[in-house]
Amino acid sequence: MQRVTLAGGIPEALRGSIVALGNFDGFHLGHQAVVRRAIDRAFHERRPAVVATFDPHPVIFFKPDVPPFRLTTLDQRQALFDHAGADAMLVFEFGAALASMDAEAFVAEVLVGQIGAAGVITGDDFSFGKGRTGDPALLRALGERHGLAAEAVPQVLLEGQRISSGRIREALVGGDTGTATHMLSRDFAIEGVVQRGDARGRELGFPTANVTLGDYQRPRYGVYAVRVTLDDGTEHPGVANLGVRPTFQPPHELLEAYLFGFDGDLYGRRIEVALHAYIREERKFGDLDGLVAQMREDEAAARRLLLISD
Repeated sequence: MQRVTLAGGIPEALRGSIVALGNFDGFHLGHQAVVRRAIDRAFHERRPAVVATFDPHPVIFFKPDVPPFRLTTLDQRQALFDHAGADAMLVFEFGAALASMDAEAFVAEVLVGQIGAAGVITGDDFSFGKGRTGDPALLRALGERHGLAAEAVPQVLLEGQRISSGRIREALVGGDTGTATHMLSRDFAIEGVVQRGDARGRELGFPTANVTLGDYQRPRYGVYAVRVTLDDGTEHPGVANLGVRPTFQPPHELLEAYLFGFDGDLYGRRIEVALHAYIREERKFGDLDGLVAQMREDEAAARRLLLISD
């Protein structure tokens, strides 16, 4: 799948496309409904299907000191859009120019002029333009004026409430992986390059692959049953500690994943750790024997949750 930007120019083959437009951070069931509608419409009209997302997230532009909250990286979103069947991902580089652009200019100059879109699909809560003055009704009206078909997809509900990235973040903070997975349609996953650590896990008989959390939303600290996907596409079950390791000093925030039955070298490789189920909270142990005994219990619990025999 292609990744394009306005600065790099839109390839001629992508002009006349149907564009799914939104932040799409997390690519949850609501986002998937928008993208699926764009892809279906593009297929029937024999047009390219483009998913447009924003990076950095507009919230970061307006509130640069906001705590980390991302649910996906651009690379993860691209893989998800590709799997959904889109032809390209368009990344809007959100900055002062987009923030100050009024709604009509965004439609006329960007969607129609620069992208050459034939149609645009959004969620029914989409907002755009300076001061977020544009909504789906205005988008339809401006689209009619400028020759752009616009459509809004109704909200997707879970237990009577709108599925949203905010609800997913709340679930993760609470350690409610089941609800997060339901809304995402997959386990929440943290991607990163394996870092060299202090080798304490190996000394204790549990060698771990260590990944920093970067800009991701911080889930509840604790121990999780996980599935780890390596850069060669293979998937491995395991157990991971996410937090600051209170038994050791100084505290250091890290995601440490122990892959069952894996004995290879992962340093410098990019992996993705999917949090399948929350097992327990982090706690400080008085001695290493107590820690190791608990780690064995955690491994057994993770195996049960992942339906893996010893």
